Amino acid sequence: MTATTPTAPPVDEACQPSPADHAMGLDAATQVASTLKALGDPLRLRMLSLIATSPTGEACVCDLATVAEVSQPTVSHHLKLLKDVGLLTSERRGTWVYYRVQPALRGAVTTLLDSFAPVAAEAARLSPLTGLTDAETALARIADRLAAAFPDRDPAAVLTVVRESYTGLARSSAVRGHLVVNTERFARQRLTDAARALSAAAATSRRPQVLFVCVANAGRSQLAAALLHHYAGDRVVVRSAGSAPAGEVHTGVQPLLAELDADTEAFPKPLTDDAVRAADVVITMGCGDTCPILPGTRYEDWVVGDPALASETGVRAIRNEIDRRVRALLADLLPALHVPA
Repeated sequence: MTATTPTAPPVDEACQPSPADHAMGLDAATQVASTLKALGDPLRLRMLSLIATSPTGEACVCDLATVAEVSQPTVSHHLKLLKDVGLLTSERRGTWVYYRVQPALRGAVTTLLDSFAPVAAEAARLSPLTGLTDAETALARIADRLAAAFPDRDPAAVLTVVRESYTGLARSSAVRGHLVVNTERFARQRLTDAARALSAAAATSRRPQVLFVCVANAGRSQLAAALLHHYAGDRVVVRSAGSAPAGEVHTGVQPLLAELDADTEAFPKPLTDDAVRAADVVITMGCGDTCPILPGTRYEDWVVGDPALASETGVRAIRNEIDRRVRALLADLLPALHVPA
């Protein structure tokens, strides 16, 4: 008797998953669309950003009325729409009503304002980066120079740091002509930070090192680093980095960096573990939980607005708020340092 190979039962095409099954469900899409519709107004977005970046985590109707030249009833109408979709909560105190971001949505709002919004605002200006045609030759020359500057490091390890630095910057950099120069600067910083982190000797006598971290490393953290260096000079080692670095420093911030003679050195850089390990103080500015928490390191979170989404006047106000905080930090780190008023 001849054996026969069993055949699979016929496939019922009606039971096969549809591509539509992978899409967002109708109920969820309806809810999200309602929330996005409520956010689809420039004034409402600006009011939401004011509330989210307030040092107290809340804002009064009278404060929100300053965002635009509109009447208070108009402001109340927009706030009601944001409250109706669950983005805001409110509390009346006396004659005024105060608004906060719904605690359960705080992370989502932070992601919207600090990650999505700046990229969307800059999307029209960013262009793809293809990298260098002969990058490897240029990187090898950089590695040779840095290996000579860091004789304690294995030259092969130095080359790896250089390649990683180039790749990290090339993913986001919109300034292709400066990529090689910035790669060498970034790799040198990383090697310096790694050496500092490994050296426990002279830890009490070395200069304090401060790391400023925000999402894009294109506005707040760059301004803070420039201001700290402007006041303290070489008395403090200053670093800045981004959890998701932008292509270039925000256009509204560039003139302020130029006033501090920091525009040529400022470029967005990715956050590295070595930078965190080397820092005595880590200042986060809207980057959430992306920064590693290490024992023995001092951490502060500065709630300030994002220059990428602010007007020219708003950028100046953000700069002044960061300046105030930098002065307070320096008064603590270097009490004997005189910072001009």
